[in-house]
Amino acid sequence: MDRRHFEVCLFTQVVNDLKSGDLCIPGSDEYGDYRDQLITWEEYHRDIEGYAEQAGVPAVAGAFVAALKARLAETADRIDRAFPDNEHVEIVNGEPVVKRLRAQDAVDGTAFLERLLKARLAPVGVLEALVDIEHWLGWTRHFGPVSGLETKLDRPRERYVATTFCYGCGLGPSQAARSLKGLDRRHVAFVNQRHVTEEILDDAIAGVIDAYAQVGLLRYWGDGSSASADGMKWGVHPESLKSSYHIRYGGYGGIGYYLVSDTYIALFSRFLACGAYEGHSILDFVAENRSLLQPHTVHSDSHGQSAPIFGLAHLLGIELMPRIRGWQDLHLFRPDAGTRYAHIDSLFTGAIDWPQIEAHLPDMLRVALSVHAGRLLPSAILRRLATYSRKNRLYFAFRELGRAIRTDFPLRYLGSIELRRAIGAATNKSEHFNRYAQWVSFGSSGLATAAERDEQRKMVKYNHLVADLLIFHTVVRMARALDSLAADGHGAAITPEALAGTSPYLNEHLNRFGSYVLDLSTPPAPLPFALPIRPQASRRSATTPMAASV
Repeated sequence: MDRRHFEVCLFTQVVNDLKSGDLCIPGSDEYGDYRDQLITWEEYHRDIEGYAEQAGVPAVAGAFVAALKARLAETADRIDRAFPDNEHVEIVNGEPVVKRLRAQDAVDGTAFLERLLKARLAPVGVLEALVDIEHWLGWTRHFGPVSGLETKLDRPRERYVATTFCYGCGLGPSQAARSLKGLDRRHVAFVNQRHVTEEILDDAIAGVIDAYAQVGLLRYWGDGSSASADGMKWGVHPESLKSSYHIRYGGYGGIGYYLVSDTYIALFSRFLACGAYEGHSILDFVAENRSLLQPHTVHSDSHGQSAPIFGLAHLLGIELMPRIRGWQDLHLFRPDAGTRYAHIDSLFTGAIDWPQIEAHLPDMLRVALSVHAGRLLPSAILRRLATYSRKNRLYFAFRELGRAIRTDFPLRYLGSIELRRAIGAATNKSEHFNRYAQWVSFGSSGLATAAERDEQRKMVKYNHLVADLLIFHTVVRMARALDSLAADGHGAAITPEALAGTSPYLNEHLNRFGSYVLDLSTPPAPLPFALPIRPQASRRSATTPMAASV
């Protein structure tokens, strides 16, 4: 036996088993035994009835399987009967070919109303907007010493606003001190290190979202019941040992992962390493979003197609609706092995193992109850359940449950143009927020200079907070502008359809770089030396030494 080959095989297996949870490291945060974080069986039997009613799933295994099986069979029969009239999908060699949706025409009046709004929004600086919202909401009340003692800062509210502006816009303490008079870089760095944590930033974000949810203009954009998740690459200096190269985005950095409500405001943010799978964090908002806006439908890009993610989302009462890509890698499963369909039969590759779901439903519901109780993050369990374990029975149970839910959703995706348009519109909001968040971080052009991972996570939270604050400020200004337009006789242009086409991502009225004074009336002091007079070049004569030598 070759010792080096044996070590490669051994450590490869150890790595795979640590990822899937088949091995654990006692005392480790990331690779510890996840079973220690689950609720006890006594707690499970005490709370399961109420939780099942809240999540909308049967608590009895037999009733759960029967309801899910009937739902999948009904969806498959309905899509099969309607397939001959479906002009947007074809089946070629057993794979669906989905035609590209034609873009819908813009609603009449939206562009005109947006022009009127932009004309009424007076220019305002970013720092001025943050100060306005501090007077309205007092969002800096969440900031304070980590020790819990009373703050002893001079003018703490100003220091907190300046620190949030500094890091949220990517200026850095040195540049912020140059731009803000009476502020030293150490003042900003001290507040960031001693008075601000990720939890404090999350509390401030939740307070802004709760105030945002009270604005009446939001009902034209959505009701807060759905949201979309997507990631955005943030650049990090390659010299940092914590940075890694992202193959898809290109360049060194990390991923800022956001959950954006259908009302355009971001509810949740997370900093991920480039090698991390984004879909594992898609459900973390269940445990970490403490705002009034609690979506029960989540859209995402293709990273949300994993079967265990579908299974856990279903048990948490979340309807997962990702954008479907790569149909050649997406397998559909029959409700029964003997069931055949007239038009869509070639899409199916196997049948659901219902006995396995029924046998392990209590174990899966125990995981969902642990997540709901805050004992376990969804990403912590999904990192283990979505790594193709060959030993973990819980993984196989979640995979079968996910297959059933994931088969039901793509069938509805193929049969409904409205569903595809709704998913496209939701994911577009995430893309727009990503661009808006990068626009807010104008100081560093999206480059995080912090080398520590906890500071990088805080940079994303700072940027998330400033973006939400500016969105809230714009919405308030839009509501006042609409009242002004109605009072001036433009009420006919303010229709529900036109309002639905607007968004709070307007930024023309926001002055990111401050105000510069151009004044040529006061000349500076004269230069302390006379400018040298450049001698004219003389024509070289033939009697020069060089000419003589030639």
